[in-house]
Amino acid sequence: MKNTAILLISCPDQRGLVATIAEFLYRHNANILHADQHQDAELKLFLMRVEWDLADFQLDLDAFSQHFAPIAERFEMDWRLALSGNRPKLAIFVSRYDHCLADLLYRHQAGELHCDIPLIVSNHTDTRWLAEAHNIPFQHIAIHKDAKAEAEKDQLALLRHEHVDFIVLARYMQVLSPEFIRHYPNRIINIHHSFLPAFHGAKPYHRAFERGVKLIGATSHYVTEVLDDGPIIEQDVARISHRDQIGDLIQKGADLEKIVLSRAVRWHIESRILLYANKTVVFD
Repeated sequence: MKNTAILLISCPDQRGLVATIAEFLYRHNANILHADQHQDAELKLFLMRVEWDLADFQLDLDAFSQHFAPIAERFEMDWRLALSGNRPKLAIFVSRYDHCLADLLYRHQAGELHCDIPLIVSNHTDTRWLAEAHNIPFQHIAIHKDAKAEAEKDQLALLRHEHVDFIVLARYMQVLSPEFIRHYPNRIINIHHSFLPAFHGAKPYHRAFERGVKLIGATSHYVTEVLDDGPIIEQDVARISHRDQIGDLIQKGADLEKIVLSRAVRWHIESRILLYANKTVVFD
């Protein structure tokens, strides 16, 4: 198990940023393990992720904010500190399709996802057996057309009770309300079964088949109030041909969905993502 700290920074691009950050960490005996940065020339924006070993770090992390504040103010930084030893709490929302849920639960059991999963929420009972097989509490909350707000209140109450940090929509076939999303800004990850921005919304495989595309894809993104328009985290594609029918597209797409979603979830847990201008930077 790693015992590291991760500093994520975004600020106006200017001289001396890397040197100042490195000098600050060196002064407190940090052993930097990874450092990655990106400059957006058009927006004149600097983004950075730096990770260091805490074994010999000589600054109390409770005092980190106080000591780093002068640098943050000088360079007008938005920043946050994360610890690799922390295990964020993840709630998974799912409907009837179980392939993404099964993949996430397997990866969690295998130790690939360093988080806790205290809750699986579904508007159907089809995946209850899968939750029970992994000893994870399953909550069925039916969604009725005229009572979606009440259902979301019940969901939010469960999330608060379990102190959930972020949510993954593992083929959850319901549109979340703006009010719900505002409770978890940039903390809801969705998998869409299309290479966005193509074929957003419902039944993208059917529309891709009708259009005769030669590539299908999957997209994992953060959820915003605009449907399928949030910052994209990861995408992948598979080649198809005129011989493939709708069922073939769905089968091939399911494999893409699993791996694209698992990558996005892992990168979120590992604090590798910075958001800006409705885009993401995913650091190595």
